[in-house]
Amino acid sequence: MTSVLTIAGREFRSRLMIGTGKYRSFPEMARCHEASGAEVVTVAVRRVNLDDKSKESLLDYIDRSKYFILPNTAACYTAEEAIRTARLAREALETDWVKLEVIGDQQTLYPDNEGLVEATRVLAKEGFIVLPYTSDDLIVARKLIDAGAAAVMPMGAPIGSGLGIQNTANLRIIRELITAVPLIVDAGVGTASDAAIAMELGYDGVLLNTAVAEAEDSEAMARAMGLAVEAGRLAYQAGRMPRRLYASASSPMTGVVR
Repeated sequence: MTSVLTIAGREFRSRLMIGTGKYRSFPEMARCHEASGAEVVTVAVRRVNLDDKSKESLLDYIDRSKYFILPNTAACYTAEEAIRTARLAREALETDWVKLEVIGDQQTLYPDNEGLVEATRVLAKEGFIVLPYTSDDLIVARKLIDAGAAAVMPMGAPIGSGLGIQNTANLRIIRELITAVPLIVDAGVGTASDAAIAMELGYDGVLLNTAVAEAEDSEAMARAMGLAVEAGRLAYQAGRMPRRLYASASSPMTGVVR
């Protein structure tokens, strides 16, 4: 059973990706990253000071020898904004990777899938490794792959909601019918069981942030998330027992002496 996640030819031992927002302090954020066991840390480019190196930045608390920084285009509401932000990240952080977000609604933070496909196509042609955040829509996922996405990241629930996986049917359909690229559940995870469910559905990874940052004990939750992703993946690979309507004795009567 393999535990390695491969995206665009790069291997990651951990299937958990973790964010950098909403923590009570940068040192707490760093401790949570360590506790989670994650290798990929996503950073909102538009919320980081990339110009004035004299000021403290969350980037000062991410050891780039240990963690792979995945810039994201959070707070971009048009394809043009997202493309421009990805280019800025490539210049400032020296990476071609980007978690692509094109937000369509300020209240729900639902993605603008039309703009997302457009931005994916442009960035992929420019050599970016594009990981788009999208809705749990099979057709959109296919369009993103056709546009050049290296992975697809369907939402489990609205960003920061902590509602857990809300539409397992849609996620199961996407998982069953898409095998060309890795699939990563992004957004909505609230606790460890949500992460385990995502992995048990056969997803290749989970990206989360708020569930850890807003937990009462963020470090403990970070560790729980890492264990849940690992356990969920192992359970998926193991193959669960069939569901039965009626009881089935753990100790069958066959061969019992009466």
